[in-house]
This record gives sequence, C-alpha cells and structure tokens, in this order.
Amino acid sequence: MKIAICGSMKFSADMLETKIALEALGHEVTVPKGVFMDSENAQLKIEHDYIRHYHGKISEADAILVLNKTKNGVENYIGGNTLMELGFAHVMNKKIYLMHPIPQMGYTDEIIAVEPFVLHGDFSLL
Repeated sequence: MKIAICGSMKFSADMLETKIALEALGHEVTVPKGVFMDSENAQLKIEHDYIRHYHGKISEADAILVLNKTKNGVENYIGGNTLMELGFAHVMNKKIYLMHPIPQMGYTDEIIAVEPFVLHGDFSLL
C-alpha cells in the first residue's frame, strides 16, 4: 500500500522511524518534504510550498497515517496542518489511519467526521 505519513514536524524522528518500519512490511511510504527541517512556521511553509506539495503526495497515496502523539500537553495531538491533510484525504476517498485515538480538541467532531481507523500503535491493522 502507498502511505503518506502526516503529523506535526515535532514528530519528524518518529516519521522517519515509522517510514522504515512500514517499508520493511512492504509498504511504499512518503513523509513530508519538511521532515528534514523545522517547518513549523508559516514563512517556511510558504517558501517551500509544503501544503500544496503534500496535497499532491496524498493524492498519489492509497492512505494516510497520522502520527498523533502528545504535544503541548495535548494527548494524541492533531494540529491545524494535519487537520487539513485529513480533509484532503477524506475528499479524495483515501483510507485514513490514526496511530493513536482521536484527541479531545476544539475540532474533535471534524476528525470523527472523516471516519479514521485507529491503529492503537499496531501496524498489522493496516
């Protein structure tokens, strides 16, 4: 399966580890272009066109996998950029997987509405 990994750039190291693990299981995996640098600011996202670039990668994938870990005191955090990627995947009828349960945030209903499948950290459920 072709999988695009999504999540906060704070989880860059985890994205790379997950990519390696999934490739070992026979999956083709894409990580965000900004995974190799700090892209958690608007200027870098604009200069490198990260949002549009990853939209294209999601369109080429069969599924997205969101690495939603604890960030800023929020368990299973899903940020604004990842929420957009969930929306992109949903409207393109891609499979949506979350590594951990849906977080309690101001937009929990929107996350629920895209009907993600929660892996509970188990890649064998892909």
